[in-house]
Amino acid sequence: MGRLILISMLCLWAASTLRVEGGDPIITFEWKVTYGDVAPLGVPVKGILINGEFPGPNINSTTNNNVEVNVFNNLDEPLLFTWHGIQNRKNSWQDGVLGTMCPILPGTNFTYHFQVKDQIGSYMYYPVTDMHRAAGGFGGLRIHSRPLIPVPYDPPADEFTVMVGDWFNKGYTSLKKILDSGRNLGRADGLHINGKNAKGDGKDEPLFTMEAGKTYRYRFCNPGLKTAVNVRFQDHTMKLVEMEGSHTVQNIYESLDLHVGMCFTVLVTADKEPRDYFLVASSRFTKRDLTATGIVRYLNGKGAPKPDLPKPPVGWAWSLNQFRTLRWNLTASAARPNPQGSYKYGGINITRTIRLANTAEKVDGKLRYAINGVSFVEPTTPFKLAEYYGVADKVFKYNNIPDEPPAQVTKVALEPIVVNITYKDFIEVIFENHETAIQSWNVDGYAFFAVAIETGTWSPEKRMNYNLLDAMSRHTIQVFPKSWAAVFITFDNSGMWNIRSEVWDRHYLGQQLYFSSLSPNRSLRDEYNMRDDTLVCGVVQGMPKPPPFSS
Repeated sequence: MGRLILISMLCLWAASTLRVEGGDPIITFEWKVTYGDVAPLGVPVKGILINGEFPGPNINSTTNNNVEVNVFNNLDEPLLFTWHGIQNRKNSWQDGVLGTMCPILPGTNFTYHFQVKDQIGSYMYYPVTDMHRAAGGFGGLRIHSRPLIPVPYDPPADEFTVMVGDWFNKGYTSLKKILDSGRNLGRADGLHINGKNAKGDGKDEPLFTMEAGKTYRYRFCNPGLKTAVNVRFQDHTMKLVEMEGSHTVQNIYESLDLHVGMCFTVLVTADKEPRDYFLVASSRFTKRDLTATGIVRYLNGKGAPKPDLPKPPVGWAWSLNQFRTLRWNLTASAARPNPQGSYKYGGINITRTIRLANTAEKVDGKLRYAINGVSFVEPTTPFKLAEYYGVADKVFKYNNIPDEPPAQVTKVALEPIVVNITYKDFIEVIFENHETAIQSWNVDGYAFFAVAIETGTWSPEKRMNYNLLDAMSRHTIQVFPKSWAAVFITFDNSGMWNIRSEVWDRHYLGQQLYFSSLSPNRSLRDEYNMRDDTLVCGVVQGMPKPPPFSS
């Protein structure tokens, strides 16, 4: 009983209601999604608000909670949210991407149902339809450990969500027109921290308040469109404790690079003179340096922050070296005593290698981004629905890209990309970047082992350099210019899963695909049935619903 009370206290921070129906607690939220003016850089633009908030409200949960989010779409266009980093075990139905779900139409509502099964850590949500991500609609999603599962650090005095990313003053509809015309978005106008940027005139309200002598947990995420940022606290260090669902070896950093789509958790101790200090974010790998600041105030402190800001690192080699310092904390407990997957991933035989190379191409004079010679096109019928209803052949073709990139791309095809994966196969995926811009990739439905990032060209001999002991288990990976990254994935989560560029103009113009990995058993032990309230659209509209899976 005491455990349930503790869980309830954690979850009720931002939940409208909590109930228990014979199993894990259910937390429910009601979101009214509307337009509203936002001005992260001081220029009012049309934004997307959730319950009047920008950024949106935090979702506070505990491992194994069932989460219900009732979304009322008061926009005049279709809308979908994805739960970035949430694995949705056996439940790609609720992943919130156009390959698995029909969008929520204007003036209607839809309730998402998903479970944060066997996960802990810092995540976020954001809209995936059109260029809505450029207008807001993003926020933090926290998963706390259950009270009986030890955490490898003392409980913090408080915790804060920090959404740090780039911003374009043109507005999302103008950005969409730019991309639809076949042009590049260009550079961002600036950066924001939780939708704000301190002016430094002594009149700024604090973003966060700390009490001297206490330690605080900061959950950072980058929901931006294309700009990696470096974050740092003036005169304070950060202890990295978690990244994308995994406890880390607890190294101390003066600054950390936060790539697009990436989340991590740090501890900061208020051990300096009680006064105001700057939290600083700087753009990385851009020709023009962008900076945003926010005020961190000591309770009862006196004095404005010092005007001199801590300097950011220079060059992407620094960021590559940061990746090499990231290690999985193998002595810490996971989300449950007997975690899914394997700590000894280095001893599992690879059953298939898939190499994915991104390229920038011109199709009929317009910019497109491709993977292995194919530029992705969003479906009008979600792939998951087409597959479930037995009409996949009317919507897409399986395996229309090769497992290796062509030596030369002569003509780019514009079509959906769905790769068929044998259920429970252990697969090596190589992300190859022959371009001069940094890439950031995300894999839905899984946590993978990020075993290597190196410069140059990948070859089988490079496996000698893989980290086969304590590589981070995470869901995003960065690929630096003229470089490659290798990840291991166990495809034990039956469903249809999106692999996408987190650089959103590249995503919008074709740099994404889907992996279909279906259990042959058609059993509820492997995948949930389609819910009765699932939205249907496209070619399956009006078709009789297939028989449900057996137990």
